Order: sequence, then C-alpha cells, then structure tokens
Amino acid sequence: MNNIVITGKDLTLEQIAAICRGHAKIELAEEAKQNIIESRKVVDELVAEEKVVYGITTGFGKFSDVVISQDQCKALQKNLIITHAVGAGNPFSEDIARGIMLLRINNLVKGFSGIRLETVQTMVDMLNKGVTSFIPEKGSLGASGDLAPLSHMVLPMLGLGMAYYEGELLPGAEAMKRAGIPTIELSAKEGLALNNGTQAMTSAGSLALYDALNLLKVADIADALCFEAQNGVVDALDHRVHDVRPHSGQLATARNLLRLLEGSKNTTRQGEIRVQDAYSLRCSPQIHGASKDAINYVLDKVNIEINSVTDNPIIFKEDRAGISGGNFHGQPMALSFDFLGIGVAELANVSERRIERLVNPAYSDLPAFLTPHGGVCSGFMIVQYSAAALVSENKVLAHPASVDSIPSSAGQEDHVSMGTIAARKAGEIAKNVRRVLAMELMVACQGIDMRGNKGLGKGTQAAYDLVRKQVATLDDDRELYGDINYCEEIIENGSLIKAVEEAIGGAIETR
Repeated sequence: MNNIVITGKDLTLEQIAAICRGHAKIELAEEAKQNIIESRKVVDELVAEEKVVYGITTGFGKFSDVVISQDQCKALQKNLIITHAVGAGNPFSEDIARGIMLLRINNLVKGFSGIRLETVQTMVDMLNKGVTSFIPEKGSLGASGDLAPLSHMVLPMLGLGMAYYEGELLPGAEAMKRAGIPTIELSAKEGLALNNGTQAMTSAGSLALYDALNLLKVADIADALCFEAQNGVVDALDHRVHDVRPHSGQLATARNLLRLLEGSKNTTRQGEIRVQDAYSLRCSPQIHGASKDAINYVLDKVNIEINSVTDNPIIFKEDRAGISGGNFHGQPMALSFDFLGIGVAELANVSERRIERLVNPAYSDLPAFLTPHGGVCSGFMIVQYSAAALVSENKVLAHPASVDSIPSSAGQEDHVSMGTIAARKAGEIAKNVRRVLAMELMVACQGIDMRGNKGLGKGTQAAYDLVRKQVATLDDDRELYGDINYCEEIIENGSLIKAVEEAIGGAIETR
C-alpha cells in the first residue's frame, strides 16, 4: 500500500481510520515540508528580535504579560509540556491516541505553527513505527486547546511519560529507543505548537463519527429484517410519501429499505393484514433519516476541523506576524459532537422498540419472547432488558457537555467548550448502539424463523445468511451472549455491510 501523503489540506475520515486503525503509513508532502521551514524562520526571527509575541516570548494564560528572555525560551516550552501533562482516568484507546498524533501533524504541516521540521518528523516516525503516546482521556476543558491530552502526547518525544510499543506499555524513553527514534529538545514556540489545539476531541469525535456512519447502514439493515419478521407494510416506504417532505436522510432511508426488501414475500401491502404498522417500522425513514441528517452535519464540521489551524498564536509568514486569537477553542466541535451523540443514540432508541415489538406477545402474533417452549424457556426475554439498559444509559450520556463552562487560568480563559467530554461521550454512545443493533439483528432473524419464512429480500437474505452462519435458530434456551458477540463482530468488522451491499449491488446510502 502506498503511503498516505499528509498535506494539511485534504485529510479524510476514511484516511484517519486507515492510519489509526489499519496502521497505514504516512509521509509529508514536499510542499508541507517547505511550509514548516518557512514558518519556523519567522519564529526564529521574532525570538532574535525579542518581539513580544504570546507563548514565544511571553508566559502562558494569565502569565501572558510576563516577558521571557531569549535564553529562557527552551525552558519555557519544556515547562509548558511537563506542567500541563496532568490528565486523569483511563487512557485513550490506541486508535484515538494515534488520531491525536495524526491530526496534530496535519495541523502543523499547514505552516502556521512555527515548529521545526525535525520535530514534526519525529511524530511521523512515531506513527509509522508504532510508538503511541499514553494519553489519559480526562482532564481537558476543550479550550486553550486540549492542553492536558496533547501534553501527554508530547512527553515520549522528550524521553518522558509513557508510550505503547509492540503491544507493551513502556517508559517513553524506552519505547522511543526500541523503535530507533531519537528523542528531541523543544525550541521556541514548539511546546505551544504541540499542545494548543483541538486534536484530542477531534480524534475521539472523528472515530466515533466514522463508526456512526456505519451504524446508519446497520440500522437500516436491522430495520429491514424487522419488516420481514413483522410482515411490515411497505406502502409507508413509497417514494411519493417522502418526496412531499424531502429531508435527504428520510429519502435515503426509504430508498435503502426498498432496496433491501426487494423481492421479499414476507412484507405486505396496506390492508392485507393491517392498515398500518407501529411507528418503529412505519416511521423508521423519518427517525433514521433525522439521525442521518444530524450525523452528516457533524461530518461536514469534522471535514473542516481536521484540515484547519487551531494554534495560538498563529504565524503568518507573509508579514512576519504572530497573531493571538482563539482557534484553539473547541466550541464548533463541542456542539457538533453533542449532536453526534444525540443523533446516534436515537438509532438504539428505535431499535430497542422494534426488539420489544418482536418479543412482546401484546404487540405481535409471534410466540412470547420468540421461544417455542415458553415457561420452561425464557427465549429472548432478557435480551430486551439488556437493550433497554443500554438505551437508558445512552439517554444519560446524551446530555450535552457543551452547555457547561468553568472559567480557568485566573479568569483569563473564562469560557471553555467541554468538547473533549462531548466527543468521548459520543464514542461511548456509539458502542452501546452497536450492541443494541447486534441484538436486533439476532432477534429479527429469530422472528423470521418463528413466523415462517416465505422468502426474503435481496439485502435481508444476505444479512440473514451471515447471522445464521454462526447463530442458529433458538429452540431450547442457551447462552446468548456469544450470539450477540458474533452479531456485534460482523457489525464492527464491516462484514455485514459488505455482504449486504454486494447483494443489492451498491452502497447503502447514508445521506
């Protein structure tokens, strides 16, 4: 595979996933290298001339009015990193930590940060050789950048902190030594160039977004299986219904369901069995569609953020200016990632309702809890409990983080975004949604078998076959967590989407 070339201009969500999860290698574009070199010249000149520029020749935050002499510049930058590395809690997963490093590189190569090329190359070498900084996931306010997480990212570069290498957590100096990467000493502006940005929240949120986009497809697949199991009325999917209310996500969902169900002999028309279905089936284009629209709004914001400059100060080489602004403030992403969490949570809300309609005999003509031996067997009774617990947890997690703010740095930083909390929550919500959808896949396939399968649609047949490859129809009770684990695995590894898309001859739409 060719290296992914980092330009600072055109990084995509798919490339982030390939680098962070697939360990694709990266290299710096020649233009990017030149941008870094030219930007660095400006910093060196400002230091030599003893110009007063925030974070280069002054202290930080409340200490911005303290002027730093030229011979103190290196100590200033190192002290910034070691004092700001005060994160808490469990570490970010390695894919998120790699994303933090990648996104910071993509910011730096734009040439507005004043960092040295060799410092950026150290980060590139770490990504390519598998040295991943140990970064605690808590402790960022999401303004003045993700200061604590990004400082932990830098520590191994200095021979400090902790890092993962070849599956082992090591002291940072040892990890760098084993990988054959020299440690560095920070120069003027470099500490601030490395730890002042939105990359922790954007990495966590971007990977949650990547998962959410796939869950949009899985939700439509699971929904289609429920149409099969419930003899769903497909008139509600008629394009004319949606054309007169043309929200793009709604239209896409209706099209998806019709393609997935094409050829089905289990679905019905209006009036054949009943006039209309409950909302969880009949309104699924509107419900799933709204989540599509919300998640695509977030995608548009992420595409901007991952290719943006989030430093302070920003170095403009044309007029040798270092302007102190607020691009480190995470508010655009904080609101977006709160919206992401809400949008993806709704997929599980309606999924759990479809599970309930399948297992509850009050809502269906299927056997109670989809077991042929009710009483001695509980069937899928507690599957719905577990789904309900996850959905309820998501309701707590979906409370927006961005509505909160606590002033910091003696009131100098008097409004903060809490965007990293929003991003982390969105990731947790997506994991819970994936589990609920795995349960729905399993329960829907059981419902199809209990009703008597007259013939599935093109897409639903592929999904059903993949589930049944390892999950047998439930006759007598057995341990179900392994079946759910398998259904979750085929969601996570992409094999479910791949099988279904091959069967229907094209991609399931997400917008």
